[in-house]
Amino acid sequence: MEHAHKISLQRWMRLLHRDIGFFVIGLTVIYCISGIVLTYRETDFLKSEKQVEKSVAPGLSGSELGRALHQKRLTVVSEDEQSITFRNGSYNKESGLASYTGKELPPVLTAFNSLHKATSSSGKHWFTLLYACCLSFLALSSFWMYRPESGNFKRGITLAACGFRLCLCAPCSTAVICCGCTA
Repeated sequence: MEHAHKISLQRWMRLLHRDIGFFVIGLTVIYCISGIVLTYRETDFLKSEKQVEKSVAPGLSGSELGRALHQKRLTVVSEDEQSITFRNGSYNKESGLASYTGKELPPVLTAFNSLHKATSSSGKHWFTLLYACCLSFLALSSFWMYRPESGNFKRGITLAACGFRLCLCAPCSTAVICCGCTA
């Protein structure tokens, strides 16, 4: 007769923490790269120039043209009855053709960013939800790595509290006092 080998909760958490951790390594690297790229999205970091020709509605004003071309900072240099000249391009008011030099990320980084910016209406939201659940499990299961009476466990609690406090204080750099810090 075989004896059933009972595995403790701590052992299960350690095993799951290890396996899920290895599973999400690739996803974490993708989200890290995408997070860095999104942080610098207002710059030309890693972007290359591309000539763009796009048809939009004819007869648009400068501000309407900016919205139609999805350019928040479209700066009109000159405008007459037939055309609008803006920084990096021009727009023909009669035909509705806009020709300009745009900047875009390489396709692989665009794909990474689309994961990072997924909304609930996108099918990708299931992927991001699974990833968020895995990361939450990794964060919480780390408390089962050591016995509560050990020094490493107490050190882990201190580090977790510091990380939590840092996240609360980060918005304070915009002059909003939310946690009593004097940032």
